[in-house]
Amino acid sequence: MHNPELPFWFLVLSLFLPRISMLVLYLQGHSGNVFVISFIPVIVALLIPRILILFWIYTAQGLSIWFLIHAVGLLIAWGSIGGNQIRRRRASDL
Repeated sequence: MHNPELPFWFLVLSLFLPRISMLVLYLQGHSGNVFVISFIPVIVALLIPRILILFWIYTAQGLSIWFLIHAVGLLIAWGSIGGNQIRRRRASDL
């Protein structure tokens, strides 16, 4: 089901900790076709790692179940950013 370029542990861990999983993948030497060392992927990895992971999954596997799971994870992560925040009132505000 999964491609040797993207190990199973990476597909699972990147749902919850995308930056750490990308670093571990690189340090383990799975950098063959996944990492292209240039300026733009480094910026994307730091700012929006989930989009880079989606791109890797799409290039390795196409529209697979893992791509769909990560796309839903991206929507959930980004959807919670704009959510309402609960603010505490200080005693001095009353």
